[in-house]
Amino acid sequence: MATMAGRYCCSYSSPSASAPPPHRQRGPPLQPRPTGGRGRGLRRPSLRAVASAAAEPVKAATDAEFFQPADSRPIMLFDGVCNLCNGGVRFVREHDPGRSIRYIPLQSDSGRKLLRRSGRSPDDISSVVLVEKDRSYIKSDAVLRIMEYLNLPFPQLAAFLKIAPL
Repeated sequence: MATMAGRYCCSYSSPSASAPPPHRQRGPPLQPRPTGGRGRGLRRPSLRAVASAAAEPVKAATDAEFFQPADSRPIMLFDGVCNLCNGGVRFVREHDPGRSIRYIPLQSDSGRKLLRRSGRSPDDISSVVLVEKDRSYIKSDAVLRIMEYLNLPFPQLAAFLKIAPL
């Protein structure tokens, strides 16, 4: 039984091992919490912070890169980490049987390029964006424009809601 003690995943029986085995390490190294924080005093930075810190400057997308004559459908940019946003994409897909909208997560390289093309920061993932060949729509304008591409009654509802203030 003495030989079994060092074989468990969480057991670090080797006196020279100062770090957990490689299969136990996840994410970036721990950073100290600011004073007054709750918890153990150490936390991992968010994935968004790590991605934006490691990211290099993003060039704006060109029309030829995303809108060819064969496929000029608009592109819906959404937060790929947000469950609410993923639910919104599922809703749009269910009510768009003609597949008239394409979907790209904001965190992808393509999404960052399209954000830059839309005049927004490539790190700004705060809202839904609809990118058409000649124009981009943001927030509620994007949602109303997306509704125009869906099945009935959504186009009529979008026309009615355009009267309401943003």
